[in-house]
Amino acid sequence: MNLKSLFLALNVMVVILVLSSCEKENETKVSSYGNSESHNMGQDCMNCHKNGGDGEGWFNIAGTVYEKQFNSSYPNATVHLYTGPGGTGTLNYTIQVDAKGNFYTTESIDFGSGLYPAVEGETSTEYMITPVTNGKCNSCHGITEDKIWTQ
Repeated sequence: MNLKSLFLALNVMVVILVLSSCEKENETKVSSYGNSESHNMGQDCMNCHKNGGDGEGWFNIAGTVYEKQFNSSYPNATVHLYTGPGGTGTLNYTIQVDAKGNFYTTESIDFGSGLYPAVEGETSTEYMITPVTNGKCNSCHGITEDKIWTQ
C-alpha cells in the first residue's frame, strides 16, 4: 500500500467514525402506540433529550398523558397539533402516545406563531385553549399547569 492509498484509507475511517458518533445523538426517535421504551413519565423530557444532553435524540415535542384523575399515565392516546383552537384550522402534526403514556419526536415541528394541542383518548378529546410555541410540555404541565389528560 503506497502513502497516498494509506492517507485515503485513514480519511475514510475518520469520516466513518465521525458520522457514526454523531448518529447516536441525532438519532430519530418517535413515540408509537404499544412501544414501551420510554421512561421518566411526568418529567421534563427535554432536560436530557436536547442538543448536548444525555438523552438519545433531540426532542422537538415531548410530554406525558394521564387519565382524568391523574392517578396513572394514559397509554396509546394521540396528540394532534392544529393551527386553530378547539381542533379548528389545519391539522399540522399527529403524534402517537406510547404504552407508558409518553409522546415525543425528534422530527421537525414548526410551531410558527403557535399551535393548539388536542389529546385524543378512547372516549374524549381534550383541547388546550392557548397556543404553544415550543414542545416542552412537561415543563409546565404537572408543575404550574394541570397534567395533560384524556379519557
